Amino acid sequence: MDADQVAALRILLDPSGWLDQTKSFARALRGRKPRAPGELLLVGTPDDEPWHLAAHLDLQSRLAGIPGLAPTLVRWAPPPGAPAHLRVGLSRLEEARRGETLFVVSPEAAPVPLLERVHDARRVGATILALDAGDPELDDMAHEYLTVTPGLAPVSFDAAQHLVSAAAGEPARAPAGVRARLARLLDAISGERVD
Repeated sequence: MDADQVAALRILLDPSGWLDQTKSFARALRGRKPRAPGELLLVGTPDDEPWHLAAHLDLQSRLAGIPGLAPTLVRWAPPPGAPAHLRVGLSRLEEARRGETLFVVSPEAAPVPLLERVHDARRVGATILALDAGDPELDDMAHEYLTVTPGLAPVSFDAAQHLVSAAAGEPARAPAGVRARLARLLDAISGERVD
């Protein structure tokens, strides 16, 4: 899915309210304060590793100048001899700490070993985010979650990942009140505009 397709999808979804949910989730993904590179841990299920989402988040990180948005892809069974960025195994979740974010992407029910690691990461203070198909156990542990219910959500699970990564890279906007006060301050400093 390219940028034009994402833009077209946004136009189609705007009336549904689903974009607002996506943007809210993306704000949580960006975090309230800047994250250091490597502190966003991205993990999927044994049968579905979120490679594509990792690539899009990495791209958005570079384009938006947000180093903490580049994820560390955590894999269930990294092959020996893989490049360093592709050999991070589940043991990395056991090392999760306060200030890190664990982003779980699960198009099916999360397996028990993953749920156990998510629970442990939350207990030590990591922020837990989940993009799933309606997994109550995972959602109960998550600080923020976005559910893509198969057959009911207006987008596919894959499209939701594209929307989340695109929204995470968008610049944060100041609330309208802040913009208005800033505009008044600038007018006061520079004087009124004369056309």
